Amino acid sequence: MRYGFTTGSCAAAAAKAAAFMLLSGSKKENIVIKTPKGIDFNAEILDITMEKDRVSCAVVKDGGDDPDVTTGARIYASTALFPSKERCVTIDGGEGVGRVTGPGLDQPIGNAAINSVPRSMIEAEVMEVMELFDYREGIAVVISVPGGEEIAKKTFNPRLGIEGGISIIGTSGIVEPMSMQAIKDTIRVEMRQRVALGQMAIAIAPGNYGLDFMKKEYGFDLDRAVKCSNFIGDTIDMAARLGVQKLLLVGHIGKLIKVSGGIMNTHSAEADSRMELMAASAIEAGCDLDTARNILRSLNTSEGYGYIKAAGIEKAFMENVMERIHRHLKKRAAGRLEIECIVFSGEDGLLGKTGGAESFLREIEDYR
Repeated sequence: MRYGFTTGSCAAAAAKAAAFMLLSGSKKENIVIKTPKGIDFNAEILDITMEKDRVSCAVVKDGGDDPDVTTGARIYASTALFPSKERCVTIDGGEGVGRVTGPGLDQPIGNAAINSVPRSMIEAEVMEVMELFDYREGIAVVISVPGGEEIAKKTFNPRLGIEGGISIIGTSGIVEPMSMQAIKDTIRVEMRQRVALGQMAIAIAPGNYGLDFMKKEYGFDLDRAVKCSNFIGDTIDMAARLGVQKLLLVGHIGKLIKVSGGIMNTHSAEADSRMELMAASAIEAGCDLDTARNILRSLNTSEGYGYIKAAGIEKAFMENVMERIHRHLKKRAAGRLEIECIVFSGEDGLLGKTGGAESFLREIEDYR
């Protein structure tokens, strides 16, 4: 699998090349920067515009084999000289780079959504060029991404309170294929933002599946929940470290049946055992051997639950499932926060809930 380079690396490379051309007066069609990961990024420099007191150029974002919506975008840097008593670099965002409108993010409200590591990279690379040419005043850098506002609609930025474009991000400078860490980082940022707004009770959900059910059953917009993807255990840990007091996990039985077995990463590549766990709880609920066999042979939880209903044990089954889920969630929380759960299915709606789930939901609704 081929790794790529972050928007932060592209911005730093474009800024370095633009600064070089500004101070040298010579065109620069390739530039090398060192990423925080220690890997060199040899960037091709495109769309060069050289004026007397300003230079602009671009680097094409290549996410490698990671399915990144910003791949193919052109990350532009514009550099201009300004008088200063000491060598310095200012950094701002232009077209297609988002602005921070909410608390709890990497940058303060009002700043361009250019995160701390990319800012440090841009400053270091431009400073290196200034040192090379013994330039001792200031250079202003503006990063822009034409089309960035449209790209941002496919990202988490609108949910995070970043408006008008994409973020310039990256901590290592490289994009690792199918990066699970990127998903975890997004979960952490969104949760940190809720805490910064004073929300100490938070709903989490693997995704938006069940949106209609939650609106109809509880009047709750599931889109307002923090999307934890498959990382249920990691999300609980993040919430505890951030000081969240109460978590409500809401999800489909196809995902959350795994939690009844203590599986805290519900991705099928990590663990499955859905039908085995269903069969175990069905046996506890008093099913016969043929029902247990049919559950084990089922292709999915919907088919398996059909056998449970046919056996007339759905109430006892879900009581057992919810007790197991709650026990494992509380074990992971380890007293650091309170946690409750709601489980549903597409066909049957509400299947089960823990004792305090509805009171948690009402408390979460109060934060609107």
